Amino acid sequence: MNKKIQRRPVDFSTGRFASDTPKILQRVLLGRGVASEAQLDHRLAKLYPPESMRGVERAVALLVEAVRAQRKILIVGDFDADGATSSTLAVLALGAMGAQSVEFLVPNRFDYGYGLTPEIVEVAVDYRPDLLITVDNGISSIEGVAAARAAGMTVIVTDHHLPGSQLPDADAIVNPNQPGCDFPSKNLAGVGVIFYLLSRLRSALDKCGWFAESGIAAPNMAEYLDLVALGTVADLVPLDHNNRILVHQGIARIRAGRCRPGISALLEVAGRDQRKLSTTDIGFILGPRINAAGRLDDIGTGIRCLLSRDPVEARDLAAELDGLNRDRKAIEQGMQREAMAALEKLQLEGEIPWSLCLYDENWHQGVVGILASRIKEKFHRPVIAFAEGDNGLIKGSARSIPGLHIRDALSDVAAADPDLIDKFGGHAMAAGLSLPAENLAAFTDAFEMAVRNRLSESQLEAVIDTDGELEAVEFSLHTAALLRNCAPWGQAFPEPVFDGEFLLLQQRIVGDRHLKMVVAPVAEPQRALDAIAFNVDTDQWPQPAEKILLAYKLDINEYRGRESLQLLVSHLQPA
Repeated sequence: MNKKIQRRPVDFSTGRFASDTPKILQRVLLGRGVASEAQLDHRLAKLYPPESMRGVERAVALLVEAVRAQRKILIVGDFDADGATSSTLAVLALGAMGAQSVEFLVPNRFDYGYGLTPEIVEVAVDYRPDLLITVDNGISSIEGVAAARAAGMTVIVTDHHLPGSQLPDADAIVNPNQPGCDFPSKNLAGVGVIFYLLSRLRSALDKCGWFAESGIAAPNMAEYLDLVALGTVADLVPLDHNNRILVHQGIARIRAGRCRPGISALLEVAGRDQRKLSTTDIGFILGPRINAAGRLDDIGTGIRCLLSRDPVEARDLAAELDGLNRDRKAIEQGMQREAMAALEKLQLEGEIPWSLCLYDENWHQGVVGILASRIKEKFHRPVIAFAEGDNGLIKGSARSIPGLHIRDALSDVAAADPDLIDKFGGHAMAAGLSLPAENLAAFTDAFEMAVRNRLSESQLEAVIDTDGELEAVEFSLHTAALLRNCAPWGQAFPEPVFDGEFLLLQQRIVGDRHLKMVVAPVAEPQRALDAIAFNVDTDQWPQPAEKILLAYKLDINEYRGRESLQLLVSHLQPA
């Protein structure tokens, strides 16, 4: 479908750049709220200090006591890449600090659901922990925290999700989004939160002489930034300046080969060059392979891959994760075909609603989130995809579009009819819920009403935000390298996209669905540029268009040691 091109507004008068900073760089950075080169300083010294994080000192005191007394520690994580990296970091860092009994437990999503539930606490009791630490979950686990404390465990909750109206009665809570927390960045992933807490613990143990008296070296916390970068990018949290520092430093370590053998092995099985790792590789290569374990089987496979110090074992586990990811893709493609058939029938019957609720009793519970994302991208509507749950419940994964806070929309539904939804939680752009199967029709109507109350019709039109047109002189390897050096790009700090009309000089399909083109700026028809659009609709392209409108990124294509400029096209339509 055609999309609306919307150029980011830029006020050059607000910039505080050096006089020799190229205008194209100023334009891109100002369009992302960056007003000076200082916000591109990715040194670790520029990280916000942990002291302003509410609950961190109380949690550190409990951890110091647990490490010194050699108490048993159990990490309870989430079943995605953020939870896996959080769990891995906690186990490795606490072990490096001298804790001799640290284990992890991640609930199987199909048996126990999300978070520290009373049911998973029953399993945790078998580990006989003195201290239980949640990572990337727990802020909504009111009953689970109560059950753990009733079982005699000290409980530290570390999380980054938005809290509800009630906080769990934990011994300590570390979450930058909890009420009263003054930590400047509210965008840390779960792995960022536990990294901050354990960095502060390392300082406290050093100060009290623990490392000296134990005869062990204080760990360098920067050694865990590969995990922080992976979890942060994979969880799609906004890359504010603080997160960009964490990701930049982690990527630098991975590129230099100073990372977990499991990360190297995952890149190897995917055929990616570790030395050229980008946030795109994390988001589309590393994250999905780890997430596949949690979606189809047990995220423990992903955690063991990241924990492994043996390259051979890591390669075996990475190969297993790669196989699970291929299985996930196959399942997802089948579900997409079924969903699209249902939606095409809906289109034939009349106007598509403002929201889409889809359910099939045969759909895989672990893959509905990806399905919801794919359908959302195609129809630009908030989507909830449901699969069969237990005890008469169906479980849904929700994905939203800009302008709709989907967790708040679910809150509207629950407030209007408290009996409609069993449980829900999440973020602005993604949420999860469960409800009785017989309530689906009523929920679909109630959700549609909530969406209509929060959105305007114009927001249902897909928009591509761009950084405007490039001048002819800016189509250069120099410009592409200049922009690449501002990475990491990611959520809320998107890679630069430009738009413009071009003459279409050549076009042909390569591979199955990729359109290879030669184009030229209308204002400079003699300047031929290579361009490629991946996964085009082959019913529409190639087509006899003389002019086309492109939205594209500048890319440096490397082939046989030679670099050339290439346009990576994200949207095209006849001009």
